[in-house]
Amino acid sequence: MKMIHQSTANDKFKNKWGFIIACIGSSVGMANIWLFPYRIGEFGGAAFLIPYILFVILIGYTGVIGEMAFGRSMQTGPLGAFTKAFQMKKEGSRIGELIGLIPVIGSLGIAIGYSVVIGWILRYLFSSITGSIVRTEDAGAEFGALASNFGSIPWHTLGLVIVLLCMSFGVAKGIEKINKFMMPAFFVLFLLLAVQVARLPGASAGYEYMFRPDWSAMLNPKTWVYAMGQAFFSLSLAGSGTVVYGSYLNKDVDILSSAKNVAIFDTLAAILAGIVIIPAVFAYNTAPNSGPGLLFITIPTVIQNLPFGRLFAVIFFLAVLFAGVTSLMNLLESPVEALQTRFHLPRKLSLAIVGIVTLGVGVFVEGDLLSAWMDSISIYVIPLGALLAGITMFWVCGSRFARNAIQEGRKKPVGKWLEPMTKYVFCGVAVAVYILGIFFGGIG
Repeated sequence: MKMIHQSTANDKFKNKWGFIIACIGSSVGMANIWLFPYRIGEFGGAAFLIPYILFVILIGYTGVIGEMAFGRSMQTGPLGAFTKAFQMKKEGSRIGELIGLIPVIGSLGIAIGYSVVIGWILRYLFSSITGSIVRTEDAGAEFGALASNFGSIPWHTLGLVIVLLCMSFGVAKGIEKINKFMMPAFFVLFLLLAVQVARLPGASAGYEYMFRPDWSAMLNPKTWVYAMGQAFFSLSLAGSGTVVYGSYLNKDVDILSSAKNVAIFDTLAAILAGIVIIPAVFAYNTAPNSGPGLLFITIPTVIQNLPFGRLFAVIFFLAVLFAGVTSLMNLLESPVEALQTRFHLPRKLSLAIVGIVTLGVGVFVEGDLLSAWMDSISIYVIPLGALLAGITMFWVCGSRFARNAIQEGRKKPVGKWLEPMTKYVFCGVAVAVYILGIFFGGIG
Protein backbone atom coordinates (compact mmCIF):
# COMPACT_ATOMS: atom_id res chain seq x y z
CA MET A 1 0.00 0.00 0.00
CA LYS A 2 1.18 3.49 -0.78
CA MET A 3 1.96 5.65 2.21
CA ILE A 4 0.40 9.03 2.89
CA HIS A 5 2.79 11.90 2.24
CA GLN A 6 2.59 15.58 3.11
CA SER A 7 2.46 17.04 -0.38
CA THR A 8 1.25 20.41 0.89
CA ALA A 9 3.69 20.68 3.80
CA ASN A 10 5.28 23.90 2.52
CA ASP A 11 1.97 25.61 1.74
CA LYS A 12 0.35 26.72 4.99
CA PHE A 13 -1.70 29.58 6.33
CA LYS A 14 0.61 32.52 6.92
CA ASN A 15 -0.74 33.33 10.36
CA LYS A 16 -3.46 32.70 12.92
CA TRP A 17 -5.95 35.15 11.41
CA GLY A 18 -5.53 33.73 7.93
CA PHE A 19 -6.57 30.37 9.35
CA ILE A 20 -9.43 31.80 11.44
CA ILE A 21 -10.88 33.80 8.55
CA ALA A 22 -10.67 30.76 6.27
CA CYS A 23 -12.53 28.68 8.87
CA ILE A 24 -15.13 31.44 9.21
CA GLY A 25 -15.48 31.37 5.43
CA SER A 26 -16.00 27.64 5.62
CA SER A 27 -18.70 28.00 8.30
CA VAL A 28 -20.58 31.00 6.91
CA GLY A 29 -22.72 29.62 4.12
CA MET A 30 -26.26 28.96 3.00
CA ALA A 31 -27.35 27.53 6.37
CA ASN A 32 -26.63 30.93 7.94
CA ILE A 33 -28.49 32.82 5.24
CA TRP A 34 -31.53 30.78 4.26
CA LEU A 35 -32.15 28.62 7.33
CA PHE A 36 -31.00 30.24 10.59
CA PRO A 37 -33.36 33.28 10.45
CA TYR A 38 -36.32 30.98 9.80
CA ARG A 39 -35.35 28.67 12.66
CA ILE A 40 -35.26 31.61 15.09
CA GLY A 41 -38.78 32.63 14.17
CA GLU A 42 -40.06 29.07 14.12
CA PHE A 43 -38.76 28.10 17.56
CA GLY A 44 -39.41 30.95 19.94
CA GLY A 45 -37.54 33.96 18.61
CA ALA A 46 -34.87 35.08 21.06
CA ALA A 47 -35.61 31.99 23.15
CA PHE A 48 -34.09 29.86 20.37
CA LEU A 49 -30.83 31.78 20.70
CA ILE A 50 -30.25 30.43 24.22
CA PRO A 51 -29.95 26.73 23.32
CA TYR A 52 -28.30 27.65 20.02
CA ILE A 53 -25.53 29.65 21.67
CA LEU A 54 -25.08 26.97 24.33
CA PHE A 55 -24.57 24.35 21.62
CA VAL A 56 -22.23 26.65 19.66
CA ILE A 57 -20.04 27.01 22.78
CA LEU A 58 -20.20 23.30 23.55
CA ILE A 59 -19.46 22.14 20.00
CA GLY A 60 -16.93 24.89 19.32
CA TYR A 61 -14.86 23.99 22.38
CA THR A 62 -15.00 20.25 21.74
CA GLY A 63 -15.70 19.14 18.18
CA VAL A 64 -14.17 22.12 16.37
CA ILE A 65 -10.97 22.13 18.43
CA GLY A 66 -10.76 18.36 17.97
CA GLU A 67 -10.90 18.54 14.18
CA MET A 68 -8.47 21.46 14.05
CA ALA A 69 -5.99 19.64 16.29
CA PHE A 70 -6.51 16.33 14.48
CA GLY A 71 -5.45 17.84 11.16
CA ARG A 72 -2.54 19.81 12.60
CA SER A 73 -1.13 16.94 14.62
CA MET A 74 -1.28 14.55 11.65
CA GLN A 75 -0.10 17.23 9.18
CA THR A 76 -2.47 15.93 6.52
CA GLY A 77 -6.15 15.99 5.56
CA PRO A 78 -8.82 13.48 6.61
CA LEU A 79 -7.70 10.57 4.44
CA GLY A 80 -4.14 10.74 5.73
CA ALA A 81 -5.13 11.73 9.28
CA PHE A 82 -7.37 8.72 9.84
CA THR A 83 -4.74 6.45 8.27
CA LYS A 84 -2.00 7.75 10.57
CA ALA A 85 -4.24 7.53 13.63
CA PHE A 86 -4.90 3.84 13.12
CA GLN A 87 -1.25 3.21 12.26
CA MET A 88 -0.33 4.72 15.63
CA LYS A 89 -2.48 2.13 17.35
CA LYS A 90 -1.21 -0.63 15.07
CA GLU A 91 -4.76 -1.28 13.91
CA GLY A 92 -3.67 -1.26 10.28
CA SER A 93 -3.54 1.66 7.90
CA ARG A 94 -6.14 0.03 5.64
CA ILE A 95 -8.86 0.46 8.26
CA GLY A 96 -7.94 4.10 8.80
CA GLU A 97 -7.88 4.80 5.08
CA LEU A 98 -11.31 3.26 4.55
CA ILE A 99 -12.75 5.27 7.45
CA GLY A 100 -11.03 8.41 6.16
CA LEU A 101 -12.79 8.01 2.82
CA ILE A 102 -16.17 8.63 4.48
CA PRO A 103 -15.66 12.33 5.33
CA VAL A 104 -13.86 12.91 2.01
CA ILE A 105 -16.80 11.43 0.09
CA GLY A 106 -19.22 13.44 2.25
CA SER A 107 -17.35 16.66 1.53
CA LEU A 108 -17.30 15.97 -2.22
CA GLY A 109 -20.97 14.97 -2.15
CA ILE A 110 -22.06 18.25 -0.57
CA ALA A 111 -19.73 20.17 -2.92
CA ILE A 112 -21.48 18.61 -5.92
CA GLY A 113 -24.83 20.01 -4.80
CA TYR A 114 -23.36 23.26 -3.47
CA SER A 115 -21.79 24.03 -6.85
CA VAL A 116 -25.28 24.01 -8.38
CA VAL A 117 -26.39 26.62 -5.84
CA ILE A 118 -23.32 28.77 -6.59
CA GLY A 119 -24.47 28.76 -10.22
CA TRP A 120 -27.90 30.00 -9.17
CA ILE A 121 -26.34 32.80 -7.11
CA LEU A 122 -24.19 33.87 -10.06
CA ARG A 123 -27.25 33.93 -12.30
CA TYR A 124 -29.14 36.14 -9.85
CA LEU A 125 -26.14 38.43 -9.40
CA PHE A 126 -26.02 38.86 -13.18
CA SER A 127 -29.76 39.59 -13.25
CA SER A 128 -29.24 42.16 -10.50
CA ILE A 129 -26.45 43.90 -12.42
CA THR A 130 -28.50 44.04 -15.64
CA GLY A 131 -31.63 45.08 -13.76
CA SER A 132 -33.77 42.23 -15.05
CA ILE A 133 -34.39 41.03 -11.49
CA VAL A 134 -36.60 44.05 -10.78
CA ARG A 135 -38.59 43.50 -13.98
CA THR A 136 -39.39 39.82 -13.44
CA GLU A 137 -43.15 39.25 -13.38
CA ASP A 138 -43.10 35.79 -11.81
CA ALA A 139 -40.09 35.11 -9.56
CA GLY A 140 -41.29 31.59 -8.83
CA ALA A 141 -41.53 30.62 -12.48
CA GLU A 142 -38.11 32.10 -13.26
CA PHE A 143 -36.43 30.19 -10.46
CA GLY A 144 -38.36 27.06 -11.39
CA ALA A 145 -36.89 27.19 -14.89
CA LEU A 146 -33.36 27.71 -13.54
CA ALA A 147 -33.73 24.92 -10.98
CA SER A 148 -35.16 22.43 -13.48
CA ASN A 149 -33.31 19.39 -14.82
CA PHE A 150 -30.19 20.60 -16.66
CA GLY A 151 -31.52 24.14 -16.19
CA SER A 152 -28.37 25.94 -15.04
CA ILE A 153 -25.43 24.19 -16.69
CA PRO A 154 -23.67 27.38 -17.98
CA TRP A 155 -23.94 29.18 -14.63
CA HIS A 156 -23.15 25.99 -12.72
CA THR A 157 -20.00 25.52 -14.80
CA LEU A 158 -18.93 29.15 -14.49
CA GLY A 159 -19.32 29.15 -10.71
CA LEU A 160 -17.30 25.97 -10.29
CA VAL A 161 -14.54 27.24 -12.60
CA ILE A 162 -14.27 30.46 -10.59
CA VAL A 163 -13.88 28.51 -7.33
CA LEU A 164 -11.32 26.11 -8.82
CA LEU A 165 -9.30 29.03 -10.19
CA CYS A 166 -9.23 30.64 -6.74
CA MET A 167 -8.02 27.37 -5.24
CA SER A 168 -5.37 26.84 -7.92
CA PHE A 169 -3.14 29.46 -6.27
CA GLY A 170 -2.71 27.18 -3.26
CA VAL A 171 -3.40 27.64 0.44
CA ALA A 172 -1.64 30.90 1.37
CA LYS A 173 -1.95 32.67 -1.99
CA GLY A 174 -5.34 31.25 -2.90
CA ILE A 175 -7.63 30.07 -0.09
CA GLU A 176 -6.23 32.44 2.54
CA LYS A 177 -6.14 35.56 0.35
CA ILE A 178 -9.59 34.98 -1.13
CA ASN A 179 -11.10 34.48 2.33
CA LYS A 180 -9.33 37.56 3.70
CA PHE A 181 -11.08 39.60 1.02
CA MET A 182 -14.47 37.90 0.77
CA MET A 183 -15.29 37.41 4.45
CA PRO A 184 -14.76 41.01 5.59
CA ALA A 185 -16.58 42.12 2.43
CA PHE A 186 -19.50 39.83 3.32
CA PHE A 187 -19.88 41.45 6.75
CA VAL A 188 -19.53 45.00 5.39
CA LEU A 189 -22.07 44.43 2.61
CA PHE A 190 -24.61 42.85 4.93
CA LEU A 191 -24.14 45.65 7.47
CA LEU A 192 -24.95 48.16 4.71
CA LEU A 193 -28.05 46.19 3.83
CA ALA A 194 -29.09 45.94 7.49
CA VAL A 195 -28.99 49.75 7.81
CA GLN A 196 -31.11 50.14 4.67
CA VAL A 197 -33.65 47.52 5.79
CA ALA A 198 -34.02 49.14 9.22
CA ARG A 199 -35.45 52.23 7.50
CA LEU A 200 -38.27 50.33 5.81
CA PRO A 201 -41.81 50.87 7.14
CA GLY A 202 -43.00 47.64 8.72
CA ALA A 203 -39.53 46.22 9.31
CA SER A 204 -40.20 46.17 13.04
CA ALA A 205 -42.52 43.18 12.56
CA GLY A 206 -39.53 41.23 11.25
CA TYR A 207 -37.39 42.10 14.25
CA GLU A 208 -40.27 41.08 16.50
CA TYR A 209 -40.60 37.77 14.66
CA MET A 210 -36.90 37.07 15.20
CA PHE A 211 -36.22 38.43 18.63
CA ARG A 212 -39.41 38.47 20.69
CA PRO A 213 -38.87 35.61 23.12
CA ASP A 214 -41.51 32.92 23.43
CA TRP A 215 -40.20 31.20 26.53
CA SER A 216 -42.67 28.33 26.16
CA ALA A 217 -40.61 27.19 23.17
CA MET A 218 -37.85 26.26 25.61
CA LEU A 219 -40.11 23.45 26.83
CA ASN A 220 -40.44 22.07 23.32
CA PRO A 221 -37.82 19.32 22.75
CA LYS A 222 -37.72 20.23 19.04
CA THR A 223 -36.32 23.66 19.95
CA TRP A 224 -33.28 21.99 21.50
CA VAL A 225 -32.98 19.39 18.74
CA TYR A 226 -32.97 21.97 15.94
CA ALA A 227 -30.72 24.35 17.89
CA MET A 228 -28.23 21.50 18.29
CA GLY A 229 -28.45 20.60 14.59
CA GLN A 230 -28.14 24.20 13.44
CA ALA A 231 -25.04 24.76 15.60
CA PHE A 232 -23.48 21.44 14.57
CA PHE A 233 -23.80 21.97 10.83
CA SER A 234 -23.17 25.71 10.90
CA LEU A 235 -19.74 25.13 12.47
CA SER A 236 -18.84 22.85 9.53
CA LEU A 237 -18.22 19.71 11.53
CA ALA A 238 -17.81 16.84 9.09
CA GLY A 239 -14.41 15.29 9.79
CA SER A 240 -13.15 16.86 6.57
CA GLY A 241 -12.91 20.61 5.92
CA THR A 242 -11.80 21.68 9.38
CA VAL A 243 -9.36 18.77 9.51
CA VAL A 244 -7.73 19.70 6.22
CA TYR A 245 -7.53 23.40 7.14
CA GLY A 246 -6.03 22.34 10.48
CA SER A 247 -3.32 20.45 8.59
CA TYR A 248 -2.20 23.79 7.10
CA LEU A 249 -1.97 25.44 10.53
CA ASN A 250 1.33 26.35 12.15
CA LYS A 251 2.30 24.77 15.48
CA ASP A 252 2.41 28.08 17.37
CA VAL A 253 -1.30 28.90 16.95
CA ASP A 254 -3.70 28.58 19.88
CA ILE A 255 -6.49 26.29 18.66
CA LEU A 256 -8.89 27.09 21.51
CA SER A 257 -8.65 30.80 20.74
CA SER A 258 -9.11 30.11 17.02
CA ALA A 259 -12.22 28.01 17.60
CA LYS A 260 -13.70 30.72 19.82
CA ASN A 261 -13.32 33.34 17.10
CA VAL A 262 -14.79 31.06 14.43
CA ALA A 263 -17.83 30.37 16.62
CA ILE A 264 -18.36 34.07 17.41
CA PHE A 265 -18.17 35.30 13.82
CA ASP A 266 -20.22 32.42 12.44
CA THR A 267 -23.01 33.27 14.90
CA LEU A 268 -22.76 36.98 14.10
CA ALA A 269 -23.02 36.21 10.39
CA ALA A 270 -26.19 34.19 10.93
CA ILE A 271 -27.81 36.93 13.04
CA LEU A 272 -26.71 39.59 10.56
CA ALA A 273 -28.27 37.67 7.67
CA GLY A 274 -31.45 37.38 9.69
CA ILE A 275 -31.79 41.09 10.41
CA VAL A 276 -31.40 41.80 6.70
CA ILE A 277 -33.72 39.16 5.27
CA ILE A 278 -36.59 38.73 7.75
CA PRO A 279 -37.46 42.45 8.33
CA ALA A 280 -37.32 43.06 4.57
CA VAL A 281 -39.72 40.18 4.01
CA PHE A 282 -42.12 41.41 6.69
CA ALA A 283 -41.97 45.00 5.42
CA TYR A 284 -43.74 43.86 2.27
CA ASN A 285 -46.15 41.44 3.92
CA THR A 286 -44.46 38.37 2.48
CA ALA A 287 -44.51 35.11 4.42
CA PRO A 288 -41.04 34.10 5.66
CA ASN A 289 -39.80 30.72 4.54
CA SER A 290 -36.52 28.82 4.38
CA GLY A 291 -34.25 27.18 1.87
CA PRO A 292 -33.72 28.15 -1.78
CA GLY A 293 -37.27 29.54 -1.99
CA LEU A 294 -36.38 32.29 0.49
CA LEU A 295 -33.26 33.29 -1.41
CA PHE A 296 -34.41 32.97 -5.00
CA ILE A 297 -38.18 33.60 -4.91
CA THR A 298 -39.11 35.58 -1.78
CA ILE A 299 -36.13 37.96 -1.79
CA PRO A 300 -36.38 38.82 -5.55
CA THR A 301 -40.10 39.52 -5.04
CA VAL A 302 -39.31 41.85 -2.14
CA ILE A 303 -36.49 43.52 -4.09
CA GLN A 304 -38.94 44.64 -6.79
CA ASN A 305 -40.67 46.85 -4.22
CA LEU A 306 -37.61 48.17 -2.43
CA PRO A 307 -36.26 51.69 -2.97
CA PHE A 308 -33.05 51.27 -4.98
CA GLY A 309 -34.00 47.62 -5.36
CA ARG A 310 -31.49 46.96 -8.12
CA LEU A 311 -28.58 48.22 -5.98
CA PHE A 312 -29.89 46.23 -3.01
CA ALA A 313 -29.99 43.11 -5.19
CA VAL A 314 -26.41 43.57 -6.43
CA ILE A 315 -25.05 44.03 -2.91
CA PHE A 316 -27.14 41.17 -1.53
CA PHE A 317 -26.26 38.53 -4.11
CA LEU A 318 -22.61 39.61 -4.20
CA ALA A 319 -22.40 39.07 -0.44
CA VAL A 320 -24.18 35.72 -0.73
CA LEU A 321 -21.77 34.74 -3.52
CA PHE A 322 -18.80 35.50 -1.27
CA ALA A 323 -20.27 33.26 1.46
CA GLY A 324 -20.92 30.49 -1.05
CA VAL A 325 -17.50 30.61 -2.70
CA THR A 326 -15.58 30.45 0.58
CA SER A 327 -17.68 27.49 1.73
CA LEU A 328 -17.31 25.61 -1.56
CA MET A 329 -13.52 26.07 -1.49
CA ASN A 330 -13.45 24.33 1.87
CA LEU A 331 -15.69 21.48 0.68
CA LEU A 332 -13.52 20.84 -2.37
CA GLU A 333 -10.22 21.09 -0.51
CA SER A 334 -10.59 17.70 1.23
CA PRO A 335 -10.84 15.59 -1.96
CA VAL A 336 -8.20 17.75 -3.66
CA GLU A 337 -5.76 17.30 -0.78
CA ALA A 338 -6.53 13.58 -0.67
CA LEU A 339 -5.48 13.18 -4.31
CA GLN A 340 -2.34 15.22 -3.69
CA THR A 341 -1.21 13.22 -0.67
CA ARG A 342 -2.39 9.74 -1.64
CA PHE A 343 -1.32 9.72 -5.29
CA HIS A 344 1.31 12.50 -5.23
CA LEU A 345 -0.53 14.45 -7.93
CA PRO A 346 0.17 18.14 -8.64
CA ARG A 347 -2.40 20.50 -7.14
CA LYS A 348 -3.72 21.74 -10.49
CA LEU A 349 -4.23 18.19 -11.78
CA SER A 350 -6.00 17.25 -8.53
CA LEU A 351 -8.24 20.30 -8.91
CA ALA A 352 -9.02 19.33 -12.50
CA ILE A 353 -9.98 15.78 -11.52
CA VAL A 354 -12.17 16.91 -8.63
CA GLY A 355 -13.70 19.62 -10.82
CA ILE A 356 -14.59 17.14 -13.57
CA VAL A 357 -16.21 14.76 -11.06
CA THR A 358 -18.07 17.61 -9.35
CA LEU A 359 -19.45 18.99 -12.60
CA GLY A 360 -19.98 15.58 -14.21
CA VAL A 361 -22.17 14.38 -11.38
CA GLY A 362 -23.58 17.83 -10.63
CA VAL A 363 -25.27 18.34 -14.00
CA PHE A 364 -27.34 15.22 -13.38
CA VAL A 365 -28.16 16.37 -9.84
CA GLU A 366 -29.56 19.68 -11.10
CA GLY A 367 -33.32 19.85 -10.80
CA ASP A 368 -35.46 17.14 -9.24
CA LEU A 369 -32.59 15.22 -7.64
CA LEU A 370 -30.83 18.11 -5.91
CA SER A 371 -32.88 18.25 -2.72
CA ALA A 372 -32.79 14.48 -2.18
CA TRP A 373 -29.06 14.41 -2.96
CA MET A 374 -28.21 17.14 -0.44
CA ASP A 375 -30.50 15.68 2.22
CA SER A 376 -29.00 12.21 1.86
CA ILE A 377 -25.42 13.44 2.20
CA SER A 378 -26.15 15.87 5.04
CA ILE A 379 -28.23 13.37 7.02
CA TYR A 380 -26.27 10.14 6.55
CA VAL A 381 -22.68 11.05 5.68
CA ILE A 382 -21.69 14.47 7.09
CA PRO A 383 -22.54 13.80 10.77
CA LEU A 384 -21.05 10.33 10.48
CA GLY A 385 -17.77 11.89 9.35
CA ALA A 386 -17.82 14.24 12.34
CA LEU A 387 -18.58 11.38 14.70
CA LEU A 388 -15.76 9.25 13.29
CA ALA A 389 -13.34 12.16 13.63
CA GLY A 390 -14.36 12.63 17.27
CA ILE A 391 -14.02 8.93 18.07
CA THR A 392 -10.68 8.69 16.28
CA MET A 393 -9.18 11.80 17.89
CA PHE A 394 -10.47 11.35 21.43
CA TRP A 395 -10.69 7.55 21.72
CA VAL A 396 -8.40 5.90 19.16
CA CYS A 397 -5.54 8.39 19.49
CA GLY A 398 -6.28 8.69 23.19
CA SER A 399 -6.70 11.38 25.81
CA ARG A 400 -2.99 12.19 26.21
CA PHE A 401 -2.46 12.59 22.47
CA ALA A 402 -5.57 14.76 22.12
CA ARG A 403 -4.61 16.96 25.06
CA ASN A 404 -1.06 17.49 23.78
CA ALA A 405 -2.34 18.28 20.27
CA ILE A 406 -4.82 20.86 21.58
CA GLN A 407 -2.34 22.32 24.10
CA GLU A 408 0.30 22.93 21.41
CA GLY A 409 0.67 26.64 20.72
CA ARG A 410 -1.29 27.61 23.85
CA LYS A 411 0.42 29.24 26.83
CA LYS A 412 -2.32 28.64 29.40
CA PRO A 413 -2.86 24.97 30.29
CA VAL A 414 -6.09 23.42 29.03
CA GLY A 415 -8.39 22.61 31.95
CA LYS A 416 -9.46 19.24 33.25
CA TRP A 417 -12.79 19.68 31.48
CA LEU A 418 -11.23 18.60 28.17
CA GLU A 419 -11.41 14.82 28.50
CA PRO A 420 -14.98 14.40 29.77
CA MET A 421 -16.38 17.10 27.47
CA THR A 422 -14.71 15.74 24.34
CA LYS A 423 -14.78 11.98 24.86
CA TYR A 424 -18.25 11.72 26.31
CA VAL A 425 -20.28 14.90 25.78
CA PHE A 426 -19.20 15.79 22.25
CA CYS A 427 -19.20 12.22 20.98
CA GLY A 428 -22.63 11.83 22.58
CA VAL A 429 -23.86 14.97 20.82
CA ALA A 430 -22.51 13.68 17.50
CA VAL A 431 -24.38 10.40 17.98
CA ALA A 432 -27.56 12.34 18.84
CA VAL A 433 -27.21 14.56 15.75
CA TYR A 434 -26.82 11.49 13.56
CA ILE A 435 -29.80 9.59 15.02
CA LEU A 436 -32.12 12.59 15.33
CA GLY A 437 -31.20 13.78 11.84
CA ILE A 438 -32.39 10.46 10.45
CA PHE A 439 -35.52 10.50 12.63
CA PHE A 440 -36.57 14.06 11.72
CA GLY A 441 -35.35 13.93 8.12
CA GLY A 442 -32.63 16.51 8.78
CA ILE A 443 -32.08 18.97 11.63
CA GLY A 444 -29.57 21.37 10.13
